[in-house]
Amino acid sequence: MRWLVGWSSAATGAASGSSATGPVAGAQARAVLPVGAQLLWGDPDPLWAVGDWRPDEVRVVQADPETRLAVFGVCGATDDQLRVGLFAARGGALRHLTAWSGSYTAVVQVGRRITVTGDLAGARPVFHTPWAGGTAYATAALPLADLIEASLDVGHLAALLACPDVPEALGAGTPYEGVRRIPPGHALVLRGGARDVTSYEPTTSLAVAAPQLAPEQAVDGVRDALVEAVRARLAGPRHAPDPDGLDGLDPGPVPGMGPAERRAARGGPAPGVGADLSGGSASGTLALLAAGLPGQPGRLGGHGERLLAVTFNDRATAGVQAHRDAELERARSIADNPRLHHVVVAAGEEALPYADLDSGPLTDEPGPSLTTAGRHRRRLLAGSADHFVGHGARQVLDAHPARLADLLMDRRRRHLLRPVTALAKADGPSAHSVLVPFTVYRAARKLARTPYPEGIADAARRLMERQFTDEPATGGAVDASLAALTWCRPGPAARWLTGEALAEVSVRLGEAATRSPAGGRPGERRARAALARQAADHRVLEQAAEVRNQRLHAPFLDNQVVLACRALPDTLRVQPGARAAVLRSVLAGAGVRDLPPGWGATSHLTHTAAVRAGLRGAVGDLVRLFDAPLLADAGLIEARVVRKALRAAAEGAPLPLDGLAELVSTELWLRRLVARRGSCWTGAEAPRQRAVAAGVVPRARLS
Repeated sequence: MRWLVGWSSAATGAASGSSATGPVAGAQARAVLPVGAQLLWGDPDPLWAVGDWRPDEVRVVQADPETRLAVFGVCGATDDQLRVGLFAARGGALRHLTAWSGSYTAVVQVGRRITVTGDLAGARPVFHTPWAGGTAYATAALPLADLIEASLDVGHLAALLACPDVPEALGAGTPYEGVRRIPPGHALVLRGGARDVTSYEPTTSLAVAAPQLAPEQAVDGVRDALVEAVRARLAGPRHAPDPDGLDGLDPGPVPGMGPAERRAARGGPAPGVGADLSGGSASGTLALLAAGLPGQPGRLGGHGERLLAVTFNDRATAGVQAHRDAELERARSIADNPRLHHVVVAAGEEALPYADLDSGPLTDEPGPSLTTAGRHRRRLLAGSADHFVGHGARQVLDAHPARLADLLMDRRRRHLLRPVTALAKADGPSAHSVLVPFTVYRAARKLARTPYPEGIADAARRLMERQFTDEPATGGAVDASLAALTWCRPGPAARWLTGEALAEVSVRLGEAATRSPAGGRPGERRARAALARQAADHRVLEQAAEVRNQRLHAPFLDNQVVLACRALPDTLRVQPGARAAVLRSVLAGAGVRDLPPGWGATSHLTHTAAVRAGLRGAVGDLVRLFDAPLLADAGLIEARVVRKALRAAAEGAPLPLDGLAELVSTELWLRRLVARRGSCWTGAEAPRQRAVAAGVVPRARLS
């Protein structure tokens, strides 16, 4: 795990001691250092880079000894552009720091003022906490929890399980008491230890929608942003990981194993650049863009080496054989591109979700992807040192069902005809299909006429009354869309929480309803919340499935791409197949027009089948996991209820599988946190105690 950490102290002068000394609390210097850190600048407001950062991932430009900018991650800006951004930030213009291509965190020091920018999606969050009379900040929450010896925030865990995609319930908290998160699209500004969180996004009117671009112009913007995002990765140095094994040599021919399989068995990625190629529209777009850009797209070697494209072939989901074969055939058709080198990673029951849960690193926060980390790691081991993934494409391109209410607020009723007709056909002919358009229209109109505080208060009431009947379990597209036509709703795991936990979350929602009288447009808010949820889970997956010397790149979560996708008109988004149509236009603009039949088909069916098969195979281990769960010790669940739900779901009961994944992943995360040893800090004044006092989760009252 890589992170940056620093702090702003309340000291008025330079601290005594060396440049590696921490801030001054009164007249006493605190010698505290992060373990394995690289100091970028020193007192009185030091900054460190911690972890296995590559040399090209940490860039520092300086105008004078008290004015400097550090950029962490992949940034497409030149050094001159960084200097222009530094001068703009010195005058208070923060948007210049967030407009470059790539995925990065920027830290600016102007005198005693420190500014740390987050991203729009939330894949690169910033955390802060009061410490030693000032404020410490980092891009990971666990180091700050270690620094202040924080305990678990059980109320936040309850909100994360009950309403995972509702910002009003989660607030600015983290699983650690006292450690706060800045919202997406915001920056943390520190002045002499005092902190302020400010937005760098342009403000829009709450009364009318922002002027929308023409569809063709908006799609061109998405194409340009994606091309720049891919080019920013390709422009960087090619990395050749140090292979494991004796003297770094390939052990030679092994019966039944090619070079890629032998490398994967050693545990290292291939040199150069690669991409996922699942047969879907998002990963296929990135692979074709990366392979089609001029220059050397992929692996090290001679000019024009091919891009390594990796396809995962799941052999354990026999019930959806036709769909799986269709995905694999589309991937092979795309890989016919002469600049792509295609590798198929086949796996059976050992790679199903919930398999091999005993192993895995501790992540910064819990997330549902902990249950599938081993599955993803098998695919990533066959990838490259820099590997493209299509995560986030659905959230930034697709229309959230609540956007139908936005169209009604804009008096664009005729644009509802195509989406509601498509919904009526999605679940097949039935006796009620003729009523679907009217039912969806009525739900959208109700949402458009519901004030934001009333919608939040209704969600709080539903939690208290345990009304989860609208939660889609195995229902069709119509049920899912109707359930999503709300300001906010309980998450899939809420039904298994205790009444005490639900009461705490309902109180949080009630306070948010009274604190925020105006909430903007429901579709836009729900779409941003869904994107933040996906970005957070992508970050957990990066840490849980991490392969040494490998970097995952998700261009759809970049600031530039998110902004370009937000400019897409709602009338374009709500059309059936909008995501595939937009990406097809993006590829056509980049010169790629020959796409296989069925390109753009969704993969939800194969994913659900894999999750259910994994649940059936691992139900015994999962039931034992909840024999004495830490979640029950914290008062969040009743173990007997969850064990019953796991057995029922394994037998095919129509229960929300996403909710069970969240419960299992949170329990796993808690156990790994409790079993952790050591701390992120060292030095004479370093904390002697890690996060979670005494290594146990206390049973705490939530009220």
